Amino acid sequence: MATISSCVPKKNLRKSQARVSVLVNDSTKTHKNLSECNSELSRARMGSSRQLNTIDSLANDLLNLANASYNEISQSKLTIADQAKRLNDLQSLITNQKNVMNKLKKTITDALVNFKPDELTVAIKDGKIYVSLQEKLLFKSGSDLVDPKGKEALKTLASVLNANRDIQVLIEGHTDSVAISGKFADNWALSVSRATSIVRVLSNDYKIEAKRITASGRGEFYPIQSNATVDGRAKNRRTEIILSPDLTELFKIINN
Repeated sequence: MATISSCVPKKNLRKSQARVSVLVNDSTKTHKNLSECNSELSRARMGSSRQLNTIDSLANDLLNLANASYNEISQSKLTIADQAKRLNDLQSLITNQKNVMNKLKKTITDALVNFKPDELTVAIKDGKIYVSLQEKLLFKSGSDLVDPKGKEALKTLASVLNANRDIQVLIEGHTDSVAISGKFADNWALSVSRATSIVRVLSNDYKIEAKRITASGRGEFYPIQSNATVDGRAKNRRTEIILSPDLTELFKIINN
C-alpha cells in the first residue's frame, strides 16, 4: 500500500511539471509576441511621425508658395496700374501736343493770310508744322540772298515763333534737278546756303534764339513733284521751315 501511495504523488508531480513547462512556453511566446507588437507599434509611431513631419513640411511649402503667388499677383497688379497710369499720361501728353500744334498752325496760317497759296503753304505732317516757301517768294534764281517780300513773310513767322519759345525750328533748302552754274558748286551747296541765309535773317533781324534753329540743305534729292515739268520743278525749288514741339516730357515718360 505504501508503494502505491508514493507512485501517485510522483505522477502528479510530473503532470504539474509538464503543465508548468507548457505555461512557461506559453508565457515565453506571449512575451515574444508582446515584444514584437511593441516593436511594430514603435515603428508605426515612428512612421506616423515621419509622415506627420512630411505633411507639415508640404503644408509649409504650399503656404510659402501661396504667399509668393499672392505677392507676385499683388506686384503684377501694381505694375499693371503703373502701366495704365503711364499710358494715360502719355496719351494726355500726346493729345496736348496735338492741340498745341493745331493751334499754332492756325495762328501761323492766320498770320500769313496775305501771302498767296502759290507762294507758301502751311501743313501738319508727322506731328510737325511745315511752312513751305517757294523760291519766287524768297530768292531770285540761283541766288541765296533773301528778297524783301520774303523777309516780310519771315518777319511775320518770327513774331509767332517768338511767342512760342519751346518750338524748335529746322530750315531745309530744296532745289530742282537742273544743274547749276556760277558761285555754287552744285544744287546741294545752293540749298545749304539758302537755308543758312534764312537762319541769319531769323536770328539776326528778328531775334529768334540761334540755338533753336538748325540749317540743312537737301539739294535735289527730296522732290515733291516730278522734275520733268516746269511746274514740278518750280514746286521743288522751295525752303521748308519745319516747326517741332518740345518732346522732353514725352521722352521722359517713354524712357521711364
